[in-house]
Amino acid sequence: MRDKTLFRIMQDRLFKSVVMSLAFLSTLPLLFILFYIFKNGISVINWKFLVNLPKPVGEISGGISNAIVGTSILVLISCIVSVPLGIASGIYLSEYRKSRLSYFVRLSVEVLQGVPSIVIGIIAYLWIVKPVGSFSALAGGIALGIMMLPVIVRSTEETLKLIPYYLKEASLALGVPYYRTILKVILPTGLSGIMTGILLGIARIAGETAPLLFTAFGNPFMNVNILKPVNSLPLLIFNYAMSPYADWQKIAWGASVVLVTMVLFLNLIAKMVAKKWKIVS
Repeated sequence: MRDKTLFRIMQDRLFKSVVMSLAFLSTLPLLFILFYIFKNGISVINWKFLVNLPKPVGEISGGISNAIVGTSILVLISCIVSVPLGIASGIYLSEYRKSRLSYFVRLSVEVLQGVPSIVIGIIAYLWIVKPVGSFSALAGGIALGIMMLPVIVRSTEETLKLIPYYLKEASLALGVPYYRTILKVILPTGLSGIMTGILLGIARIAGETAPLLFTAFGNPFMNVNILKPVNSLPLLIFNYAMSPYADWQKIAWGASVVLVTMVLFLNLIAKMVAKKWKIVS
């Protein structure tokens, strides 16, 4: 009996060791990627690199300020396009789970999530760029917003499904209107999960290049007009990394560090906001 107990204890410890080892190994690719990016790009980062515009070929010490501004504009436009619509769709899917419209909406979201980014870029080109006759930040933001939409819809739906039903019943029993119950009780309770979905959406579009090649196109100058082409960090990294100039390749590594840092910073902000406004776990 004692031998069997010792054998089971050894099995349990062995299983825990294997699980912990595999969990640690799963983090190694991310750590290696971050190490390689920072190793090659951190030496380029300085104040002038962040605030200066790109220099022509042959001139050194160019900056990426236009790409940072362009990326911020594109992310802002995509959030304006996708966040309200995604949250509203997620609310509908969680409240009316078995309706026929919910089935088709859920199916459409799943199909849209699997559409390649380059196809979305072509569609945005045909719908927006070609009729208008010009590449623009607006077209790029809409293309990225379409890519971001399924993530927000699914995360909002799954988050609201986990909220205890008695919270909604208690609010309605007190005479609170249905829309106020959703806006004042349900949404704040699920804010943490919704913010996580928005972050996942931003993380997906932050490094996308293919849709922007057909929409935002890129711009070597500073531009804040959403009706004209803009540069972005993914476009700059793509163009500079493929160039034969060593100085441009260094700038691409530095831009990669900036892009990764921006995503991490957004994650930290969202975590703090979610922690402040979360009502129940």
